[in-house]
Amino acid sequence: MFVTVSWRCAAQEASEEATLALAPATLPKASPKHPYRYQFVVEGGTAPARFTIVKGVLPAGMKLSPEGELSGSPAILGDYRFSVGVRDSSRPPQRVSREFVLHVVTPLLLKWSKQVQITGHRADGLVTVSNSTEDDFDFTFIVLAVNEYGRAFAIGYQHFPLKSGADEFEIPFGDTLPHGSYVVHVDGVAEVPVKDRIYRARLQSKQLEVTAGP
Repeated sequence: MFVTVSWRCAAQEASEEATLALAPATLPKASPKHPYRYQFVVEGGTAPARFTIVKGVLPAGMKLSPEGELSGSPAILGDYRFSVGVRDSSRPPQRVSREFVLHVVTPLLLKWSKQVQITGHRADGLVTVSNSTEDDFDFTFIVLAVNEYGRAFAIGYQHFPLKSGADEFEIPFGDTLPHGSYVVHVDGVAEVPVKDRIYRARLQSKQLEVTAGP
């Protein structure tokens, strides 16, 4: 994931220094073994400023430069909480720190936004999909409701480009079903043809009963 953010630190005379502040931010999600870059933003103070990790740890494979660029390729999934400290060049220097959380998630992430519900003889649900990589995906979305006899009914299908950095894009699905007992399977397949890569993700509902209809 590459995110470009302008960096600004006002160079001022000591007598006119503005209070140093590290801008709050929600860090873009990262993905294991995929390159990531994010530039922290500092406001006020006297340039140049220097950045360090003052609390917590970064994911293995990542680093914070003295200029405030967080970069690398994280190795392991997880939520990483850390504090970034900044010191400016005024005399005496101003110091400030702020806590951030970096979520390292799977390249292709499917989540339930609304569990499948049965109304009459219709099944409806809502999922979100995220692309945490630096690549655009050729994405295929398929939903099958499988009854107690193993017969599958298609109740959702979409095929579209999922852009790099897309976060929790909502996909609704639903259709009518015959009387019976069902488990709904949601499958997502993301292809990156130029790199010969394929990512897959799956969700499965609890058992559902359709009591109305034929």
